[in-house]
Amino acid sequence: MVDTASKPITEHITRPDRSSYTLQTGPVDVDAPPAEVNVAELGRKLLGSWADVRLASLEFAKNPALQRVEGLSLDEHRARVFEQLKLLVENGQVHRAFPTSVGGGNDHGGNIAAFEELVTADPSLQIKGGVQWGLFGAAVMHLGTQKHHDKYLPGIMSLEVPGAFAMTETGHGSDVASIATTATYDPETQEFVVNTPFRGAWKDYLGNAAKDGLACTLFAQLITNGVNHGVHCFYVPIRDAATGEFLPGIGGEDDGLKGGLNGIDNGRLHFTDVRIPRDNLLNRYGDVAEDGTYTSPIASPGRRFFTMLGTLVQGRVSLDGASTIGAAMGLTIAVTYGNQRRQFTAGSDTDEEVLLDYQRHQRRLIPRLATTYAQYFAHDKLLLKFDEVFSGKADTDDDRQDLETLAAALKPLSTWHALDTLQEAREACGGAGFLTENRLVSLRADLDVYVTFEGDNNVLLQLVAKRLLTDYSKKFAKADAGALARYVVAQAADRAYHGSGLRRLAQTVADLGSTARSVGQLRDPETQRELLTDRVETMIAEVATRLRNANKLPKDKAAALFNSQQNELIEAARAHGELLQWEAFTEALDTVQDAGTRQVLTWLRDLFGLGLIEKHVAWHIIHGRLSPQRAQAVTAYIDRLVARLRPHAQSLVDAFGFEQEHLRAKIASGAEAERQNEAREYYRALRTSGEAPIDERTLHHKSKR
Repeated sequence: MVDTASKPITEHITRPDRSSYTLQTGPVDVDAPPAEVNVAELGRKLLGSWADVRLASLEFAKNPALQRVEGLSLDEHRARVFEQLKLLVENGQVHRAFPTSVGGGNDHGGNIAAFEELVTADPSLQIKGGVQWGLFGAAVMHLGTQKHHDKYLPGIMSLEVPGAFAMTETGHGSDVASIATTATYDPETQEFVVNTPFRGAWKDYLGNAAKDGLACTLFAQLITNGVNHGVHCFYVPIRDAATGEFLPGIGGEDDGLKGGLNGIDNGRLHFTDVRIPRDNLLNRYGDVAEDGTYTSPIASPGRRFFTMLGTLVQGRVSLDGASTIGAAMGLTIAVTYGNQRRQFTAGSDTDEEVLLDYQRHQRRLIPRLATTYAQYFAHDKLLLKFDEVFSGKADTDDDRQDLETLAAALKPLSTWHALDTLQEAREACGGAGFLTENRLVSLRADLDVYVTFEGDNNVLLQLVAKRLLTDYSKKFAKADAGALARYVVAQAADRAYHGSGLRRLAQTVADLGSTARSVGQLRDPETQRELLTDRVETMIAEVATRLRNANKLPKDKAAALFNSQQNELIEAARAHGELLQWEAFTEALDTVQDAGTRQVLTWLRDLFGLGLIEKHVAWHIIHGRLSPQRAQAVTAYIDRLVARLRPHAQSLVDAFGFEQEHLRAKIASGAEAERQNEAREYYRALRTSGEAPIDERTLHHKSKR
């Protein structure tokens, strides 16, 4: 019988190197209106607000001298990456973000965009460059004043002074406020005396510390006149430039071989009575006079601390973008291979099926492709916000807080997604995916630590949740417990929608038994927005109600109460990040000119949104937002969307714009298609010749007749 619901199609596939071949694929959902992706337009859209900068960086990353060589020893990989940093300096890649007063371009967004693309060459290069210029150099730039810029930035920019960013301690990672290293001011000599009082206070996991670093930006508790004024940053030389040996009072260790990013010389540092001049305090937000008097333009110690750390948010911003690019690379490799690799003769006596024609293969890759697109669009909004704040276009306290919250919401989602996607892509490519030559295992290993540094993901989401709670408490600052309870009860049937009155969340369509009408409603972006927004608001409202009286409890009981809600808070923050990604995707749709591309992207956006609803379907059912029947309609429609998007999968990954010089994966080079075509031609010729051996099963069948 012929399946009238589907039919095979012939698809024109473009390889990453822009050569092409024809591939028969199918089945495809014939109920879907015809659409075709304009790969060039879509590719430009994905490049975002700094498209030309990204294109130039991608072109630069094609230089073999910048690319990772597999199989190098630890020392060889480190040496290669350090030499690659010199190529970045020669190319002018490092100057964009620095002040014009020292020869920089003051282009903060363009700087991040360019560095993110270097993950295609070698993640170790991208991260070591980030350590040198995005952390070490940025600390001097953002926490220092003009005298520090003039004195230190030229050497940092030229790589004459490689440096480490010495914040994290063995005993304190995410809790920076509690670090134990001290810098105590001595007014008699007008010097700070730096000490690490015990082993847990050693600075740890520091890029450039094990071998290359000559100086560091050191975070320590500033103590003067017997008062601890909290964490401040100091410029501290650590090695003799001529000999490479540690300076007196400074010691350290090599962190050694890591799970990934072994082109970076991570290490530990410790300090014993190390004296540095008073002027080595990076004093933009706090200063010490000759007599030891402390002054700051920010009176509140807490606000001062968060303002200082907020200036270093660019690390989280760049990890969000680099992780998204890493996921896109994995999907490009897996989808390209899945469109070429054939296995099992499911629908033909002669031709095997390509992997991507199997529903399960589509289900494991195409929804992740939808999430990656959402992340591309959300990241561009984050990068625009970052550039506005750091260029001074929008640099109020509220703007900075919004930037920090946005980065803390998106970085966890993108870094987790990269690991999940690279693992699934590896499995989807079978044994070939496990070969180092096909990049997937190395990429996953290198990106593994992205979920941890620049802020542990769960800690970051907790910061987002606290911001959501603060906004919520302001909204209901004068409401009594009864009013809050009534609000939460009302959420079960009605909800506040973007602060503009109550709106009924329609449920009747599903209950009428019409799957088609249920699906029609689910396609409505307002329904998707409502379901996603409602989940965030309800979760925050419920937690806020439980924490309502925490400020009236003793400190230990208040902490225990907050701890009991920690998991729920983190889930709410994660839901908030997912909503931000969905909103960014939806906004991006409005700017797509080509009708076919807009149609395909609409299906992809719907797949992303409904995928989030499916992932949290138990919550929606428990809270009365979806009936079981409507929940089934979500999954059924997702299956239809996946099938509808299958013919466009190659175009969607081609739009990422990677060439073979970026992917460097043999299974995505077209070699698999050539092998398959050779095999098919061999068997075709054998059948035509009449010399093909008779299959034993055919003999058995004839004997039975």
